[in-house]
Amino acid sequence: MRDSLKHNKLPRSLLSSAIEAVLLVLLAIAAPVWAQSSLASLGRQSAASDSRGGLNRPTSFADFRKLDLDELCGGPSSCNDTFYSSESPSTAPQRAKTGSGQEPDEDPASPSHAKLRTVGPPDRNRSIYYKNKLEFGLDVGWLPINIPFVFDFLLGDGYDVTGLNYTLVPVIASLRWHLDDVKGPVILRGNWDATFSLSATAIPRGPETRYFAYIMGIRRNFVPRGWRVVPYLDTRVGLGDIDAKGPLGVRFAQGQNFTFTLNLGSGLRYNISPRYAISAGLNWMHISNLYLSQPKFLNYGINVYGPMVGIDVRVGKRHRDAAQ
Repeated sequence: MRDSLKHNKLPRSLLSSAIEAVLLVLLAIAAPVWAQSSLASLGRQSAASDSRGGLNRPTSFADFRKLDLDELCGGPSSCNDTFYSSESPSTAPQRAKTGSGQEPDEDPASPSHAKLRTVGPPDRNRSIYYKNKLEFGLDVGWLPINIPFVFDFLLGDGYDVTGLNYTLVPVIASLRWHLDDVKGPVILRGNWDATFSLSATAIPRGPETRYFAYIMGIRRNFVPRGWRVVPYLDTRVGLGDIDAKGPLGVRFAQGQNFTFTLNLGSGLRYNISPRYAISAGLNWMHISNLYLSQPKFLNYGINVYGPMVGIDVRVGKRHRDAAQ
């Protein structure tokens, strides 16, 4: 019996060793499979959570090596935004960055601190001289100085006077229409206005006694920035009726009633407010019939100049100040 047990002890030890070897082999085979399955499951869970957060993270070192930051961020310019946005409000920069890391409006050549642009006071004249403004104007002149016709050189006539002197006192009521806004270079800066006028002229010195006319013209206002006093130049032409005394035999008087008129003037306008203004200047006035009375009656004409003053009043609502 003991001999048989001793005889059977060897096979049992061999069997136990064989079983242990089989278990080790199975464990060696199953361990990598289990590890790979666990990593895959973990990767799927991480990918699912990251896709909900908008970011796909690598699941292995090999994936880190293949990682493209530009693709991850959507471009190099947005990587800064991605990383800054992940910081806490206390540590994240409080300013928006561009791709170069500079402020959006920052000039690289300028100091880092912001510079305020200095802006001058608003130009009050933009509320006085502007497109489509209407004004009523009333001008009164005293024109006692007799001179030759200033454009005689164009007609081939000599610069001479007849010896019959006139004094004219025109009273001109006008509607003034501003054609544009203030613009132009510094010296010529200004605007244009058109005038439509009715005039009644008394003649205290001369054979005739009165002259009625319709005249229209244009004026250039020279408007320096912020000035209350504004220079101007104007010209007006028209037609009218005079009580001519030439047909009655008065020497050097006018040859017929129907005549034309030409006015040239310049002066200064003072703007009391956007509504009211006064002006003063010189005005030259010419009256003649353009040789229509010849050869029966000679066309001598009238050429006088002198001072003229006026007042202008805005018609309609106040205009908002234009931007500089």
